[in-house]
Amino acid sequence: MINSNKIATVARDVLLAPVYLYQGRRIKRDTIRLPEPHGERHGHLQLNQAINTLSANTQKDGVRKMLNIMVVGDSAAAGVGSQTQQEALVGKLIPTLQQQSAIHTQFDELTWSLQATTGHTSFDILRRLYILPTPSQAVDVMVLSVGVNDTTANVSARKWQQQIEDIIAIAQRKFGVRELIFSSLPPMAQMPAIPTPLNNFIGAKASTLDSILQQVCTEHDSVTYMETDFPRMIEEHFNGKPIDIAVMFASDGFHPSSLMYGYWAQQLSELIVQVLDTPTA
Repeated sequence: MINSNKIATVARDVLLAPVYLYQGRRIKRDTIRLPEPHGERHGHLQLNQAINTLSANTQKDGVRKMLNIMVVGDSAAAGVGSQTQQEALVGKLIPTLQQQSAIHTQFDELTWSLQATTGHTSFDILRRLYILPTPSQAVDVMVLSVGVNDTTANVSARKWQQQIEDIIAIAQRKFGVRELIFSSLPPMAQMPAIPTPLNNFIGAKASTLDSILQQVCTEHDSVTYMETDFPRMIEEHFNGKPIDIAVMFASDGFHPSSLMYGYWAQQLSELIVQVLDTPTA
């Protein structure tokens, strides 16, 4: 049966193709190029002061004492939109994890690293994981931010799915990842930097890739899709008052603001506690 809505959408996109092209070129020309924030990209800290006593207890109980976190991905993972890494995703995630009592119960120490670069697509991330040395300690949780650059590069759905599958495979095989978390794609149709009608076209493409990502995650053990509901977070922040969606984004109208990195980190920390507390099959 012919899907009339799909035909209408394709016809509309064909007619608007010159507009999309013009707007895309204008975005590349006029959009502010924000740098990656300065700051540490790896670290190690103690979660408990009485480290010797707690270490003896954890070894006796058979609980791993070291929590190894790795964040991998694109410019959002790298924290673009913030001045420093302390204001970005990882800089807010690590202190938030420190405040989680469940983390202190299971682990004595926390080591973390950030492997992210502006412009990276799923292919670039896959290549980076191949190039990185095999870690001396397996990664407990790997968080991935990917998809925005695949959307703007118009990567095919088939290629996107295959590269996500490959990322999962190498993460589990080479890095020994215990839990893999993919963040959902952001609301690209709402990004202030992308004008209408291009925003609707980009938003639909992002939604397609996001649906595929969600489906792939459900098909693999120890892989979790995290839907990042930025609008809901903002609404809760303003307690029901009228809001300007621009506060979700940095000055370039494209990357998350420091406020949103904070909400993202909070949601991630809660999910990390949840997946680490879930018994493996």
